[in-house]
Amino acid sequence: MTAKKSHKAPKKGLHPRNPHRERYDFDALVASCPDLSRFVARNKFGDLSVDFTDPDAVKALNKALLSHFYRVQYWDIPAGYLCPPIPGRADYLHYIADLLADANQGTIPKGKHVRGLDIGTGANCVYPIVGHRVYGWRFVAADIDPLSVKSAKFIVSSNKSLAGGIQTRLQKNPDHIFTGMINNDDLFDFTLCNPPFHSSLEEATAGSERKVKNLSANAKKKGTRQNANTKPVLNFGGQKAELWCPGGEAAFIKRMINQSLESAKQCYWFTTLVSKKDNLAAIYQQLKKVGAVEVKTIDMAQGQKLTRVVAWTFLSQEEQQVWREERWR
Repeated sequence: MTAKKSHKAPKKGLHPRNPHRERYDFDALVASCPDLSRFVARNKFGDLSVDFTDPDAVKALNKALLSHFYRVQYWDIPAGYLCPPIPGRADYLHYIADLLADANQGTIPKGKHVRGLDIGTGANCVYPIVGHRVYGWRFVAADIDPLSVKSAKFIVSSNKSLAGGIQTRLQKNPDHIFTGMINNDDLFDFTLCNPPFHSSLEEATAGSERKVKNLSANAKKKGTRQNANTKPVLNFGGQKAELWCPGGEAAFIKRMINQSLESAKQCYWFTTLVSKKDNLAAIYQQLKKVGAVEVKTIDMAQGQKLTRVVAWTFLSQEEQQVWREERWR
C-alpha cells in the first residue's frame, strides 16, 4: 500500500483526503484565528507566509489550522513542548483510515465505536483531535510526561467539539509502552505512535539545528520576514520523551513490538511511524519473531520528506472477520 500521487496538489505527496494539500489560505486562517495576523507577511514573491523558524508563528499557525479545519476553538501547549506540523499528523490518520477500509470492503469505519490508542500524545494531543473531528473516532491519549497529559486533558475539556471523544492516560513507567495503557477490558481498532527519533539529547539538538538552518535558507529564498531574536534550538520544542530515548527509534519500536504481544487479541492493527528506512529490516525481523500474522508497510511523502507506517496484527483471518462484524458494522 503506497501513497497516492496527485498531479494538481501544490504540496507534494499528501494524502488525497488531507485538507492541507492546498497552499495555506492565510486570509481564511486569520479570519479563524486573528492572533495569526501579526505573524503573516508577504515574501518577495508577493505571497502571504509566516516565518517557520519562529516558534510563536508556528504555534499561531497551528491554532489557526485547528480552528479553521477542525473547529477546535482552544489549543495551546506549554513553552518548550513539541509543536507538530498539522498536515503530517493528519496524513498518518488518513492512511490509518485506509488501512481499516482495506479490511472493511473499502468502507472507512467511522464513529465512536471505533477506538484508537495514541502512544506519546504529547502536550499537543493533535492526533486524537484530528482523528476525532474527521472520523468521529474515540481515542485514549497516553504519555509518560505528567505535564503533557495535563495539557492534553485541558485542551479536550476546553472544547465542546471534543467532548466524550478523548480520554487521557498517564504512563507512570517509562519502560512501558502498551503495558498499563491497554487494560484487561480494552479493545482498540488501532494504535498509532510517532516514536522518539533520536538516541540522545546531543543528537536531537544537532537535528533541530539542521532543521532551522534548512528552514532559514528556504525562508531567505522566498524572501519571508524572519524574527532576528529566534532561538534556533528551541524552535521545534520537545522534551526528552518527545525527541529522544536510549537507542532511538529502533530500540523504541522493538520494545513496542514486544509489548504488543501482551495485548495481541485486544487490538486489530498496531501501527507506528518509521522515519529511518534502515530500521525496517530489524523491525520486520522482530515482528516475525513475535509471530505477527500480517504486516503492512504504508509509504508516505510530505514534500521532500519520506517516511512510512508499519502496521501489524496478531488476529487470524477468522478473528479479523469476527472483529469487523462485531465492531464496524
